[in-house]
Amino acid sequence: MKIFFGTDGWRALEGSQINENSVATIAQAFSDYLLENKGNAVVAIGYDSRKNSDTFAQVFAQVLTKNKIKVYLSDRIIPTPVLSYTVLQLGCDAGVMITASHNPKEYNGIKFKSSYGGPFSTEETKKVEALLFQSEVHQSTDLITLHDFTETYINHIERLIDFNQIKEADLHLLIDSMGGAGQRLTEQILKKHGIAATTLFAEPTTNFYGRSPEPIEKNLEPLSQELKAGHYSFGVATDGDADRVGVCLDSGAWLSAQHTILLLVDYLKHTKRIPGGIVKTSSVSDKMRLLFENDSTPVYEVQVGFKYICDIMVQHEIAFGGEESGGFGYGMHIPERDGIFSSLLLLEMLSSSPYKKLSEYFQEKQKTLGLIYYDRIDLKYDQPDKNELLPHLSQNPPQTIGELNIVGIQHFLSSRGIVNGIKFLLGPCQWLLIRSSETENIIRFYVEGQSNEEVKRLLLCGREILDI
Repeated sequence: MKIFFGTDGWRALEGSQINENSVATIAQAFSDYLLENKGNAVVAIGYDSRKNSDTFAQVFAQVLTKNKIKVYLSDRIIPTPVLSYTVLQLGCDAGVMITASHNPKEYNGIKFKSSYGGPFSTEETKKVEALLFQSEVHQSTDLITLHDFTETYINHIERLIDFNQIKEADLHLLIDSMGGAGQRLTEQILKKHGIAATTLFAEPTTNFYGRSPEPIEKNLEPLSQELKAGHYSFGVATDGDADRVGVCLDSGAWLSAQHTILLLVDYLKHTKRIPGGIVKTSSVSDKMRLLFENDSTPVYEVQVGFKYICDIMVQHEIAFGGEESGGFGYGMHIPERDGIFSSLLLLEMLSSSPYKKLSEYFQEKQKTLGLIYYDRIDLKYDQPDKNELLPHLSQNPPQTIGELNIVGIQHFLSSRGIVNGIKFLLGPCQWLLIRSSETENIIRFYVEGQSNEEVKRLLLCGREILDI
């Protein structure tokens, strides 16, 4: 069986692909990597609410301990950012999270974390991959210590968020945990400080209550309906492992990740005065440059995938790193996506204003920040030439897209060194990005334009370029 690591670890169909045998195989390769590169290693392991995640975490831990690697194993379901912070806090050499993140319930997966509390780099992942099936697998329980990872995470968060300010503002947050690893953690933190919070779908479940655990507009109808019926400041939803966040206004309307990023960066740079640059993936609005870039705030652009954001965050002073899929990281926290921390920071942001509703705050901010015209479409494409489409296009690019001249082209490479992303620059906040997924049979088209109508036209142009 072929085990393929994508932009954030390995994700595969539970049972037929990811099972105790394949997990043990990966754990042995991971052990060999650590023994070769770290010596007497210590590893923290966490897991989400998916079917068999706890079993896979136990198997992974047993293989590591047979290889004389000490393991701190979470004693409960936890979000990925809790695991990542624990790796840093305990001084571990690495971390392992059993999760398929926002993928549907049929999937599970494995994420690797580095000692700095962020995703493994592409180079580190390649080293693990090269060791697959090279050693015989054995298991033991000798060096496994069950550990509560949440307490120190909460203590850390309490040093970063102004809960007194939020309490004084008398806000009420609605949370949709989508049956995932977020559970009642955000609510628990807020209620500890006397702040009103209500959680929907808090109990973890293997089927995410019949939804795909991705906090995007089409999956958040229950959150939207409850916001319309109640009296809340706004609503947030976290994905299967709670490292991503989606936001709905108090009216129930969806607040796009692009606009959420705009509000967060504005708050961090102009209100909190957090020093450092901004990292954005190529699919995030170019308004980041127009509004925030200056001598003290450089803006870095990387290809899609949070590990590329993390690479910059560990090399430079960074205030914020974000991707349009709802993954946001903060230099004052850890170089990792964190849906729990992002939810709390959004609440702090609103509490710093005279408004009690996020819709009012957003309306006011539009006067200075403006709007973003953006959309994305994902097309199923299961033809055998999927991975050849973009390399061919990179060698034969068009001169124009629609009525717009191409003023620049950016190419992005997969972990295999193959072109899997092309961004056509068309003008200020005007671009078309085409990406081929490494882990799914999907071609993605992203567009930013000057109007909704232009965005629709450019998305059609993207499909025409590839003739699909």
